[in-house]
Amino acid sequence: MEPALTAFSQRVKHAVDARLEHAIEHLAGSGAQLKAAMHYSLTNGGKRVRPLLVYASAQALKPDQEDGLDWVAAAVESIHAYSLVHDDLPAMDDDDLRRGKPTTHIAFDEASAILAGDALQTLAFELLALAPFTAELKVGLITQLASASGAKGMVLGQAIDLAAVNQQLDLTQLERMHRHKTGALICASVAMGALAAGATTEQLEALQRYAEAIGLAFQVQDDILDVTSDTQTLGKQQGADSSHNKPTYVSLLGLEGAKAKAQELHRDAHQALARLGSAADTLRQLADYIIERKA
Repeated sequence: MEPALTAFSQRVKHAVDARLEHAIEHLAGSGAQLKAAMHYSLTNGGKRVRPLLVYASAQALKPDQEDGLDWVAAAVESIHAYSLVHDDLPAMDDDDLRRGKPTTHIAFDEASAILAGDALQTLAFELLALAPFTAELKVGLITQLASASGAKGMVLGQAIDLAAVNQQLDLTQLERMHRHKTGALICASVAMGALAAGATTEQLEALQRYAEAIGLAFQVQDDILDVTSDTQTLGKQQGADSSHNKPTYVSLLGLEGAKAKAQELHRDAHQALARLGSAADTLRQLADYIIERKA
């Protein structure tokens, strides 16, 4: 990661983690187990890519924009954490390892993991409802996140993913699945940051093209790493997709084809930002990071 991006990442992570800690600190007594499971799920080593995109997209339009972004970024991260907790459950992807640590249902129990996921999902919308914005902007942000998270977005992607086990998908079908499962929340992160900065329709369209490209690139790189990396580096079980007989970009395109696809999407992301100038450099660096990361 570039030094400037590292410093930006640390600053955003500190702000978002503080907002999340404050949001769940009141849970105690009979809610202590729930709080512990939520806290574990939120703080087990995530890269905070989606919060970074919230901040970077806002600052691409207003370089000094930070007011209220911690609320937006924390809401997005809360949804992301919930999705990982539920995806790891035995009825879903049945994973025991996440970010090098036991998954939430292993560290606690299955019921606690389900409830923690439920609570994290609703926490996201509470954060947006309480954010220091106008009512009109809050409605726009809530609508954006709800659409990206539910049956039109991430949940639909997971449903398609589960139905695809032992099935032969073509590239178009695979991309449709990942535009929902991975891409929808990434697109929402970029759009929500832009909305908080008062983006124009033209700016939103450019950022949407960028987000769609990096959303797919993120998944292509995941598929590449599932083949080329190891469990210790990944922090999750290497080869999990192939062991579950799931279609991937590598299984459809081959390793070199998948790498070429990642590079194509990387170029598309940079081209989408052409008219935004140097203020969008952090978004460009995040696109670079997404296809260069090793975990």
